[in-house]
Amino acid sequence: MSKKRKRFVWLCSSVLVGASLLMPSAASADMSPGTPDQQIYSVSGFVDHDELSQKLQQIEQTSHGELDLEVAGYSNQGLEIYKATVGHGDKVVMIQSEIHGNEKTGTVALVNMLKQIATNNSPKYQQLREELTIIAVPMMNPDASEANRRGNELSWDEVVQEFPQLEEASPSWNYYTYVNEYWDYASNPGFDVNRDFNPDLNYEPQASDFPGNSASPGWFITPEAQTVRDIYKEAQEEFGNVDVFIDLHHQGQYYVEGTEDEVTLSLSGVFVPDPNTDEGEKYSEYQDVYDGGFAKQLNVAAYDALQDVGNSIFNHISLYPQDLDLPGTALGSFALNGSGSVLFEVTGQTQNFGQKKKGQLVKAVETGLYGIIESVADQSVYDIDPSLYDEIPATER
Repeated sequence: MSKKRKRFVWLCSSVLVGASLLMPSAASADMSPGTPDQQIYSVSGFVDHDELSQKLQQIEQTSHGELDLEVAGYSNQGLEIYKATVGHGDKVVMIQSEIHGNEKTGTVALVNMLKQIATNNSPKYQQLREELTIIAVPMMNPDASEANRRGNELSWDEVVQEFPQLEEASPSWNYYTYVNEYWDYASNPGFDVNRDFNPDLNYEPQASDFPGNSASPGWFITPEAQTVRDIYKEAQEEFGNVDVFIDLHHQGQYYVEGTEDEVTLSLSGVFVPDPNTDEGEKYSEYQDVYDGGFAKQLNVAAYDALQDVGNSIFNHISLYPQDLDLPGTALGSFALNGSGSVLFEVTGQTQNFGQKKKGQLVKAVETGLYGIIESVADQSVYDIDPSLYDEIPATER
């Protein structure tokens, strides 16, 4: 496939629509590069880019117009970045997955949800479609997903070709060129795309802002971040605001504080200091739109939905570390633009245990997501006491 491919080719229409949307195939088989003890973990049960294309097309075809699928942009290696929209309500919920390519459960959960919401005509799903506009960006970093690694595939030289004003700048701090037991970025460099966002959605890269650091905004130098930024801006222009932004991630393996329970999923709604506080004064230009209280209500809605499952691993939910200042993340940037933002961090990454626990983790993500979107649709989220957020147990690292 040629780089920077600018056209979209639908897959063969003879695909059996009735087949399971998440059935792994031999073509999806992939292995992580190994672990410190040289164990190889399969990720064949997840969704690769070709399968994602197929599944999204299937959903669009069977939804009778309820799901609108388009190619919003392309990765550096020319893979499609999809935007799937379902619903026609006034409240906008934007959800993305796999900004890191070794964090795969979110894509499976998101595809499952799109199928249910777009094709199920029960009163529950009809209400969701009537009240919400759900914008999904599954596998937003497809190059990283195909390589089963965190960073995308993009060299600093390619960035300078795109932005000549950066010729004398140092490479950004999130540029990966290291080699370890998992990946060789020296031979195939890339960027942590989740540090390439900027609260100023119209920002143009300036050499003086490089190399930057984790507490400074990003630059929109990667095509993946640019695409998501553009999707977000278009929704702002059409609806006035993106009410909810959810980012689906993985993390390390931790414990629920004060217990021996291994964390299944961590949540968070805090990514930068509140612009209305002394600590967040540097973000004061966003203080009129930032809504940290709403973000906390959304997180509690997800937490409560998971607690309702009963005495199981779905109760092993914790609060992600809160002392953060990450304006270069999608969550931080969009929170400063007025979105109630929610982070999902399921336990482990593919190099930790591949597709083990996949079913449980996907179910946990789906449960939390439905807790949010249903509460936004029926407006019960606005009755939640935001202070309950602080009662979610912390993550013990």
